[in-house]
Amino acid sequence: MLIEIYSDVICPWCFIGKQRLDRVLASDLGNDIDLIWRPHQLYPYVPTEGLDRLEFIRAQYGEKADPKKVPSAIQKDGELVGIEFNYDAIEKIPNTLLAHRLLLYAEEPQVQHKLAERLFRMYFCEGGDVGDEDQLVNASIQVGLDGELVRQYLRSEMGYEQTLQDVEHGSSIGVAGVPCYRIGGTFLLAGAQPTDTIVQYIERAKRRLDQKKIQPSV
Repeated sequence: MLIEIYSDVICPWCFIGKQRLDRVLASDLGNDIDLIWRPHQLYPYVPTEGLDRLEFIRAQYGEKADPKKVPSAIQKDGELVGIEFNYDAIEKIPNTLLAHRLLLYAEEPQVQHKLAERLFRMYFCEGGDVGDEDQLVNASIQVGLDGELVRQYLRSEMGYEQTLQDVEHGSSIGVAGVPCYRIGGTFLLAGAQPTDTIVQYIERAKRRLDQKKIQPSV
């Protein structure tokens, strides 16, 4: 069964959701499940070079907003799944299209899931710029990809149209926010849900797909 994960690499709840999903998939329930990461952009209007995060946060939430402070709910839920968010280190709000193109590239060599983890940690824990070519190449090398091939890919137009089409397709099937999981090509689960809820949805999807398989043809 396929689970498609609609996400943005600068979404903290997507990072938390990944850790919860990983815990579920580490159990027997994870047998025979394949994962594909699909793109969603929280801020598609951000320029290629990114925006200063301090200015961005204060424009969004007012002059008194503290961009270094991790929201309490994010900090609490992050700690429960082993994430230490370091907002103090984040200097930019990047345009994430390049990162999504890289995740598309990583799908075939099957390191996409590892790369998603690396990009999340690079941004949220280390303050890395996931819109920067050099940093994306380094992240690719760390998950086993060929850095020079990745650089050639990122400098080309390869994957550009496909990534935009995948974003649009997500919207067309009801993905309004992230994280959002499309389970078995049919069932949508929105939000960084608790592990128990993820388990229930996966079990339900497996049952219904199995029922379809055994239904006699007319």
